[in-house]
Amino acid sequence: MNADGGNLARLTTNSASDEDPDWSPDGTKIVFHSDRDDGNYEIYVMNSDGTNQTRLTNNTVPDYAPDWSPDGGKIVFESNREDGRWNGNFEIYVMNADGSNPSRLTNNTVFDEHPVWSPDGSKIAFHSRDTGEIYVMNADGSNPANISNHPASDAVPTWSPDGSKIVFGSNRDVNYEIYTMNADGSDVTRITNDTAYDNRPAWAE
Repeated sequence: MNADGGNLARLTTNSASDEDPDWSPDGTKIVFHSDRDDGNYEIYVMNSDGTNQTRLTNNTVPDYAPDWSPDGGKIVFESNREDGRWNGNFEIYVMNADGSNPSRLTNNTVFDEHPVWSPDGSKIAFHSRDTGEIYVMNADGSNPANISNHPASDAVPTWSPDGSKIVFGSNRDVNYEIYTMNADGSDVTRITNDTAYDNRPAWAE
């Protein structure tokens, strides 16, 4: 749909759950996860008009939350494929945009989720469900750093278009609200204040 909510168009038509869409940098494709084929969540890609829907991953356990690299060449996602159990440990993986050459970036005993590329493609932010922290690592998985460092649950990070800030949801003030911080974790600022559940923020570009 348009940014103002006009011209709403349905792109997928099936009885499954198609979720977490993300545009390719050139705007021609959309990557998403779905349980359409066998009840297990896999990563798919389609043209921006919904045509040519193609499955990129094929595993017996879920692959979730795909995010395109800024150059369009890679997709980062979360999976517990090496653990092999539906309720197992999720880690961050990266693959080529055609689904080839998947590789594991994190190796922890906690759930690592919702990976997102920095605008320059040099880093990936993600959150740990078990610790409730937001981390930033190099794009090759090296040097992960806890940048939120708070006892509350901080989740679903997203980079600002210039890469200087990260917006996220947190219950550090009891109710989930939206916060921003610098990319190094400094200068945390609360930007919503209401009784509703505010989470999963995104920057306008």
